Amino acid sequence: MRLGVLIDGEAGDSIEVGNRGFNYGDGAFETVLVQDGRPVWWGEHLARLRRGCEALGLRMPDADLLEYEAEQLCADQARAVLKIVLTRTGHGRGYAPEPGARSQRVLSLHAAPPLLGSDYVEGVTLRWCETRLALQPRLAGFKHLNRLEQVLARDELANTGAFEGLMLDTTGRAVCATAANVFVLAHGRLRTPALRACGIAGICRDWVLTRTDVEIGELLPQDLERADALFLSSSLRGILPVARLGTRRYRPQPLIAGLIAQLWNEVPALAPQA
Repeated sequence: MRLGVLIDGEAGDSIEVGNRGFNYGDGAFETVLVQDGRPVWWGEHLARLRRGCEALGLRMPDADLLEYEAEQLCADQARAVLKIVLTRTGHGRGYAPEPGARSQRVLSLHAAPPLLGSDYVEGVTLRWCETRLALQPRLAGFKHLNRLEQVLARDELANTGAFEGLMLDTTGRAVCATAANVFVLAHGRLRTPALRACGIAGICRDWVLTRTDVEIGELLPQDLERADALFLSSSLRGILPVARLGTRRYRPQPLIAGLIAQLWNEVPALAPQA
């Protein structure tokens, strides 16, 4: 359910046919949890959006303007999700962007996903996706508008009972879930994929990296299947322990439970609502 939209600061619900985000996926976006009228991890989301703009050569809007427009939409919202989309403006057909093109801002507010206490106690179920992520280092780390790989992968989960799907890159290395980062616990050590050639460097992933020792590097499917435990991280759901990947079952681990408790203490908006 959409709760409100601002396009370049004005209420609206449509974009031009020539919009380059619509035609070519030429843009970047962020999805931000809102609690009690305030965006959570606002500074971190803006920093990643800025990195995306730099990678695409897209003009970054004034940060104060974005904050003002976000406050307009989020005011009086107990809990919601704010989506910020920036697209490069342009007219006509052709891949080449027009010199000096500005970025169009689309801010929209949506209902937030429920955070169920049982998911954090019992864990969630994963499965492998057949759709793989292409390698493109220039597009790695931030949220660009080309999400067809995730769309196809997410469609694979329909009617499977799985909460999320894990994705490999085209070389067979584990990268992430369709909408979350993944961490592996093996022999007391945490590991997570490097994301140099594809995947999104999540805000909650960064939180974990700054709170505990994590080895960043290559992970193969067997590393996940043989691990002692797995967990997902997401700026909308926090840290989610994994109960099962395919036929492999995992036991609860104190290290992961401790990280979850620390996250809820530092970011109460990510604590379960029911």
